[in-house]
Amino acid sequence: MAAPAQEISLRTVQQASSAVKYDPTGSPLKPGLCIEVLRAVEKLEPGLRFTGLETQVPLKRVERLLAEGQVDAFFCLLKSPEREKQWRYSPVPLYVIRHVVVQRADDERPFDTMAELAAASRGKRVLVMRGTAIARHLLQADVTITEVASEREALQMLAMRRADLIYGQDINLRHHIAENRLGDTMKIGHTVFHEEPQYLALRADLPAAVEERLTQALRKLERDGTLRQIADKYR
Repeated sequence: MAAPAQEISLRTVQQASSAVKYDPTGSPLKPGLCIEVLRAVEKLEPGLRFTGLETQVPLKRVERLLAEGQVDAFFCLLKSPEREKQWRYSPVPLYVIRHVVVQRADDERPFDTMAELAAASRGKRVLVMRGTAIARHLLQADVTITEVASEREALQMLAMRRADLIYGQDINLRHHIAENRLGDTMKIGHTVFHEEPQYLALRADLPAAVEERLTQALRKLERDGTLRQIADKYR
C-alpha cells in the first residue's frame, strides 16, 4: 500500500479590495474566484491546507510577502519579468484576463489599437489600477497613464469626465460596472488588446515536492473542467 501523502500547511493571504478574487463579505456561493480555486485544491488534495486567509492585504504587500518568503503560495497573480525574479509560478493557468477599455456610453470613438490609445492619452491620460502588472503594456506602447487606487475610483473619474478611458481587466471592470449599476452610462470597448493568464505564485524556496503536489492538483482541475467552470461563474 502506498503511504499517505504528508500533510502540509501553506501560508497565504487574501488580496484586499479585489472582490472578484476574494470577497469575504460576499455570498458563500460566490466568495471570490481565487478562493474557489484554493478550496478546490484543498478538496482534491486533503493533505494540503492553506492558512492565513483571515488576513487581507493590498497587492503591493502581497508581493512583498511573497518576495520575503513570508507566504508560501498566493492565488492568483499575473506574471511579469520583475515578478519572476522574486518568486516562482506553478505552470498551470488558473484563468485568463483580457485587457479592455471602458469609456462613457456617449463616447462613440472606437479604440482598436494601442496607437489610438496613445494618441488619445495626450489629451487625457488613460486610467489604470495602481500596482498591477498590466500598466507595463501601456507604457511600452507610449500611452500616458494615471494610476488610481481602484476600479471604483476610476469609474468615478470617468463619470466626472476627468478621464475618457480606463484600461484594465475585463472581469474586474465588468464586476464593478454591474455592482455600481453603471451599465447605462459606461461601456466596455469591443477590442481585446491583450490576454494574460493568472497563475498560482509560490515563494522562491518552496520545496519542489510541495510545488509538484500543487501543480498536479491544478492539472487535474484543469483537465476535468473545474478551473474553467469557476472562471465562467465570475464573468
